[in-house]
Amino acid sequence: MDSLETVEQDSNGSQGKRSLGTNFVETIEHWSHKGRENQAVVSDLDGTLLRARSSFSYFFLVAFEAGGVTRSIILLLAAPLAWFLYHCVSEAAGIQVLIFFSCAGLKMKEINLVARAVLPKFYAEDLHSDTWRVFSSFGKRYILTANPRVMVEPFADTYIGVDKVIGTELEVIRGYATGRVKSPGVLVGPLKADALKSEFFNQSMPDFGLGDRSTDLEFMALCKESYLVPPQKNIEAVAKERLVKPIVFHDGRLVQRPTPLVALLTILWLPIGFGLAIIRVLAGSYLPTSWTLAAYTILGVKVIVKGKPPPPRGGDGKSVLFVCSHRTLLDPIFLSTALRRTVTAVTYSISRLSEFLSPIKTVALFRDRERDAQYINALLQEGDLVICPEGTTCREPFLLRFSALFAELSDQIVPVAMNNRMTMFHGTTARGWKGLDPFYFFMNPRPVYEVRFLDQLPHELTCGAGKTAIEVANHIQRVLAGALGFQCTNFTRKDKYLVLTGSDGSVSRGREKR
Repeated sequence: MDSLETVEQDSNGSQGKRSLGTNFVETIEHWSHKGRENQAVVSDLDGTLLRARSSFSYFFLVAFEAGGVTRSIILLLAAPLAWFLYHCVSEAAGIQVLIFFSCAGLKMKEINLVARAVLPKFYAEDLHSDTWRVFSSFGKRYILTANPRVMVEPFADTYIGVDKVIGTELEVIRGYATGRVKSPGVLVGPLKADALKSEFFNQSMPDFGLGDRSTDLEFMALCKESYLVPPQKNIEAVAKERLVKPIVFHDGRLVQRPTPLVALLTILWLPIGFGLAIIRVLAGSYLPTSWTLAAYTILGVKVIVKGKPPPPRGGDGKSVLFVCSHRTLLDPIFLSTALRRTVTAVTYSISRLSEFLSPIKTVALFRDRERDAQYINALLQEGDLVICPEGTTCREPFLLRFSALFAELSDQIVPVAMNNRMTMFHGTTARGWKGLDPFYFFMNPRPVYEVRFLDQLPHELTCGAGKTAIEVANHIQRVLAGALGFQCTNFTRKDKYLVLTGSDGSVSRGREKR
């Protein structure tokens, strides 16, 4: 084969070359896309297809989301040992330490759920834009990685159209990961080349190989063409719309990718944040509604109120039905804070703890259309009401399909665009205990909630003027999406739970799922 040359920079920033022993495309800019639809590409993951050269963040996510805070602390303490082994002994030894402390003793079911519900969002935000432009041009795509296959596969299959992930295999006994790996071990160096040969036994090797370090050269040499991705600072991530499939749903508590520094700060903040969250929750629960906005401001919670809220029970004496986009279960509480008066909230379910701490009346519906209609009508006779017709929360800038029941029950409808910003923890979960959702939201150092009151729905657009309930619901969904800059979808609560938990979200006690 011809010489592989990788670009290096000297002290003056000029580029030089050194021979590495296989075919080489000098720069991605000079790379040709023509005819690649019928060819195959194989790429390394860390530092190649992903911008980050270290996989620590993804092991920490598994430890935190599947194993809890204690395991996360242990992994963080073991990180210096992993770094030393990786750089001074062997790459495989360092990765084996991360695998052991993040996975040992965990149910494979839990690791699978984290890989499906949590990791894809972080992988997508770390996708290398230059490498992806090359990788996505091929008709057949393969990933060859030292990371456990189970962690990478859900993202690779669903969101970037990979045909197969060839990765390290975890050892499993009776459904639990032992922390060890199956033979031949962690796939680095020659083992990567052996794994590629085994996968393509009696077949043509991939046409193009992508890697980022000298230990990738052996598997890259098996390909007809190769490119060694140089380390680059400030390389952009792939835009979300360029993924094969958009990430609408994701789970997990952490907002930022937990690099070692972010992970350390998160662990140190946890006890402080939890204490602060308790104070914030108690202030919102027990102070008079007229004082809550000022109390939140003093405690570092920013509440932004836009638009003009209607007076109590509407201008004609009828109760107002507030129809909100659904970001967290705190939506009705912040709506009440913005109104400076209490309203009743109807929910499809709520945890016992959240119900106990709620400063406003919360009523769980039955998911039975006739019973729910009677219940809502009775509540509207008592006063103003707030409902989130999506039936579940969504973190991304999408609105789920609106249940149309509310449109049949009132013509006094005020859409309210709810949005929030969290920098450390998500205030929602599909897999965890929902009773902690308010606490996780308030554990953020400076959480922000935005409440935007839109104009009351004109009478001619209501069911009272002859519109169908579905037409009214779809119209309000579009109005809210336009106000928020979101995208309307037909996804439902069932779709969300199928993606994040593999079930339809139904449980024996419907009040506990949201």
